[in-house]
Amino acid sequence: MLTLDFNPFPVITTDRLILREIGYLDAGEIFVFRSDPRIMTYLDRTPDMSIEQAHQFIAHVKEAQNNNDSVMWGISLKTDHKLIGTCGFWRIEKAHHRAEIGYTLHPDHQGKGYMNEATAAVLSHGFNKMNLHSVEANVNPNNVASISLLEKNGFVKEGHFKENWFHDGKFSDSAIYSLVRS
Repeated sequence: MLTLDFNPFPVITTDRLILREIGYLDAGEIFVFRSDPRIMTYLDRTPDMSIEQAHQFIAHVKEAQNNNDSVMWGISLKTDHKLIGTCGFWRIEKAHHRAEIGYTLHPDHQGKGYMNEATAAVLSHGFNKMNLHSVEANVNPNNVASISLLEKNGFVKEGHFKENWFHDGKFSDSAIYSLVRS
């Protein structure tokens, strides 16, 4: 069984990014990530409608981290503390040394390699510091950019579930990708 401790919060730096703890001062950016239709296209959940929902999400993230059940990094450029995205392990199966990765990136910052840089750093932390054995990703099969990111980071497709997710009156498929520590 994994023994995790996210206190103090594990800040990660890369060449261009700081992956840091998300706080209530980030609520405006979190609200954008959870409501902007360009970001929500493949997430298959109801967009947030108020800043209060962003505050509730941050409270949930903090509680899960305090309980060592998940960890979510806010992504900022080294040149600016403003949040441009998130990346983390939101579902950790401690008994199986496995976690599910999730990420978002503001459209203004897409196509610059930031998410690849952040994902590689988070995966390295997961395997080398958290002692994960495997990481999975559940992605909408139409999300070509996300699938490309996963494949660049060594993930392989393990399954395709037909119409297993119901949202907004329709069913959609899920593609499951995974990466096993080498």
